[in-house]
Amino acid sequence: MRREHLADLNAFLAVAEEGSFTRAAAKMGTSQSALSHTISRLEARLGVRLLSRTTRNLSPTEAGERLIGTLRPAFDDIDAGLSAIQELRDKPSGTIRITATQHSTEALLWPRLREFLPAYPDIHVEISVDEGFTDIVSDRFDAGIRIGESIAKDMIAVRIGPDLRLLTVASPDYLATYGVPQTPHDLAAHECINMRFQTKGSIYAWEFEKDGREMNVRVNGRLTFNDIRFNLQAAVDGFGIAFAMEDVARPLLEAGKLVSVLEDWCAPFPGYHLYYPSRREHGAAFALLVEALRYPRRRR
Repeated sequence: MRREHLADLNAFLAVAEEGSFTRAAAKMGTSQSALSHTISRLEARLGVRLLSRTTRNLSPTEAGERLIGTLRPAFDDIDAGLSAIQELRDKPSGTIRITATQHSTEALLWPRLREFLPAYPDIHVEISVDEGFTDIVSDRFDAGIRIGESIAKDMIAVRIGPDLRLLTVASPDYLATYGVPQTPHDLAAHECINMRFQTKGSIYAWEFEKDGREMNVRVNGRLTFNDIRFNLQAAVDGFGIAFAMEDVARPLLEAGKLVSVLEDWCAPFPGYHLYYPSRREHGAAFALLVEALRYPRRRR
């Protein structure tokens, strides 16, 4: 492939991702007219229309979408390879993009980064807090952090934290008034505080396990939140039973503001893992961060 052909493909990818000749030109440090000429030249050489243009909109055609699907992984690999070469210098450097949930960020990621970053001033980390299941390949993240059992099999997964447990909790006043549930089935007779996933929009079904028997229960109640902090506050205020991570609920349990029920049904499950594509090449900075996050932590 001739060098100018590679430049034309890079220009097309920039226009397609920005959705605008103006923004792409500013990003690439060139003029809008020069960029438009480049795309027209590429379309003429390939013999297909790559972009659909209107006065208000710019979008890839079917051929353009196919070309994007081919180019993005290839350019990502090139970027990763160049980063790896640059990191052969004395100081590891580069930007690492990670998608993580709020709980994993607060409980694990940020405490470790707080220790890690001062030792490596040339390493930059971008964290996107997202409760959904982000496609780290298409969204160009270097890695993600999720519960171990939810990670796709084609990903490399590195355990970064201990087992977790969800607890069923309520205020002492609520339990004194409405009684203590003895099995998950009893929750049908109680006010329960639901949790809605921020991205999927679905209500979370509470998951229980005892003696190898698994049970998912869809509970009912007048309150639904998409932030567990409000679920717990509503439980403290006596509005029902909530389902929350043990470490988040623990201070309220120790203060006597909440009581744990159905504990024998609340089994531990695999904790957080850092995951990333097996096919993508990562540099020295990424390898150092993986080791800093790995669980159990190695003694220095």
